[in-house]
Amino acid sequence: MDILDKITQFRLERNWSEYQLAEESGLTQSTISSWYRKNMLPSITSLGKICDAFGITLSQFFLEDDDNTTLLTDQQRQLLYHAAKLNSEQYEALVHFLKLL
Repeated sequence: MDILDKITQFRLERNWSEYQLAEESGLTQSTISSWYRKNMLPSITSLGKICDAFGITLSQFFLEDDDNTTLLTDQQRQLLYHAAKLNSEQYEALVHFLKLL
């Protein structure tokens, strides 16, 4: 697994630039871009912040593409797909809404 490719995949799925990823994760854009320029891997702490920004756990990050949805219904997959594209404020609003139902 190429960790930088996986970060890029998650970022592009959300239509985020590296700058937006930096904003959402609390990391600097220069830190993120240096990983790509120098072909370096992020630390576990930084990767944890990246995962938090994406709304996933480290375990989910390292799952192979088909592993994380095998036990979900189509409706659950669809909900997770759309929720994963939300920014943190939108996600919190969605969670609040769902709790009210």
